[in-house]
Amino acid sequence: MIGVLEALFLLFTAAMTAYLVRHYIFTITVLKTSQGRKTRLNFWGIGYRPTVSVLIPARNEERVIGRLLQRMTELTYPKDRLQVIVIDDASKDDTGKIAEQYSKAYNYVSVIHRGEHEGGRGKASALNAGLKHATGEIVLCFDADYYPQRDIVEKLAKEFIDPKVGAVQGRVVVLNEPQNIVTRLVSLERIGGYRVDQEARDRLGLITQFGGTVGGFRRKLLEELGGWDERMLAEDTDLTFRVYLAGYKVKYVLDAECYEEAVENWRAYWRQRYRWAKGHMQCAFKHSISLLKSDKLTFVQKVDGLLLLNVYFMPIMVLLSWIVGIPLLVLKFSQWLAPFWVAVSISLYSAVGNFAPFYEVGVGAHLDGRTRAQRLIPFLVFTFLYNIPICTKAFIDLLFSKIVGKNCHRWDKTTHSGNGNCYIAFMEKH
Repeated sequence: MIGVLEALFLLFTAAMTAYLVRHYIFTITVLKTSQGRKTRLNFWGIGYRPTVSVLIPARNEERVIGRLLQRMTELTYPKDRLQVIVIDDASKDDTGKIAEQYSKAYNYVSVIHRGEHEGGRGKASALNAGLKHATGEIVLCFDADYYPQRDIVEKLAKEFIDPKVGAVQGRVVVLNEPQNIVTRLVSLERIGGYRVDQEARDRLGLITQFGGTVGGFRRKLLEELGGWDERMLAEDTDLTFRVYLAGYKVKYVLDAECYEEAVENWRAYWRQRYRWAKGHMQCAFKHSISLLKSDKLTFVQKVDGLLLLNVYFMPIMVLLSWIVGIPLLVLKFSQWLAPFWVAVSISLYSAVGNFAPFYEVGVGAHLDGRTRAQRLIPFLVFTFLYNIPICTKAFIDLLFSKIVGKNCHRWDKTTHSGNGNCYIAFMEKH
C-alpha cells in the first residue's frame, strides 16, 4: 500500500517539477532578451499591407460595443483595405442597433444579425458565421469588450509577410485593473502570461498560443482548417494546435497591445475559468496523440505542447498529491521520499497555476515598471487555491459528458458592465 502511494506521489512531484523548470526557463529567457529587444527596432514587414477583415462577435454587449466600434473608425490602417464585421449573436439588448449606426456611417463596417434559432451557440459559432463574409487576406478577431491601439492592425498584419506564420497574437492588458482586488489579481495573471510566458515561447520557438482575441489568421489557412470548432469551449487553444499540426506557427507580437475589461467578481471569475479549464481539457484529449505523432514539430515543441495542453490538470494534481501525501505522513513514508516533499511545497506556490507562477508575474511586472503591483503577488496563492475546485469540477463534468456520450458543454459568456469606459477616458487623457 505504501509503495503504491509513494509511486503516485513521486509521479505527481515529477509533473510539478516539469512545470517548475519550464517557468524558470521562460523567465530567464525573457530577462536575457528584454534589454536587447528595447534597443532594436523591428522593421520586418513594415510596408506590408494585406487586406484585413476584423470579426467582432457580440452577444448582449450594448455597454461596450460602441467604444470598440468607435476605435475601429480611429484605426490608422488604410480603410480601403479594411473590413469590419460585427456578428450580432441573437442579442436581446441594443447591441445590433448600435452596430447598425456605425454600419450606416462607415462603408467598411457591416453587421450580421443572427436570430435565436441560429445564435447563442457560443463564440466559435458566431465567428464561423462572420468568416463566411470575410474577404480579407488576414482575419483578425476582437472580443466586444476590448479596446485596441490605433495601429494594432499594422503591428499584427506585418508578421504575415513570413510565409511560415499562420496566426498572430497580440498582448492583452487589463483595462479596469484599479477597480477591485479581483481585477488587480487578473491583471497580474495577464502580466505573467503575456509579458513573460507568451514572449518566451515565441523566443524559444515553442508553441505560442492564440488567445482567442487580439489576434488572427491567414484566411485561406483558417478556411482549410474548417474554421472554429464549435464543439470546443477553448476554440482558441484548439486552433492553436491545428495551426501547428498543419505546419505553420503562431507569432506573438508583444507591442501590439489591446485592453480588456476583466471579470469583476469571484463568481464571474469562476464561470470564466471553468470554461477555460474544461475547454483546455477537451483540447488535451483531442490533440495529445496527434501532437506526439506529428512530423512537423520538434521534440521540444512536443514537450512544451503537452505541458500547455495539460496545464489545467495541474491544480487537480496538486489536490491529489495532498490526498496521497497525508496518508504517507501518517504511515511514515520512506526516508528517500523526504526531498520530494520539499519540491511539492515549492511547486504549490511557484510552479502551478493557470497563467503564471509568481516569478513570471514578478519579472513581468518589473519589466513593465509595475513596482506597486508586485505587492499583490502573494495574494495569487488564493487564485491558485480557488482554481483547484474550478478545475476539479471541470474535469468531473467533462468525464461525465464522455461517459453519457453527450455534448454537455454549454458556452457561458462573460458579462461586461462597461466600467472600463472611465479608465479609457483617463488613459486617453494621459
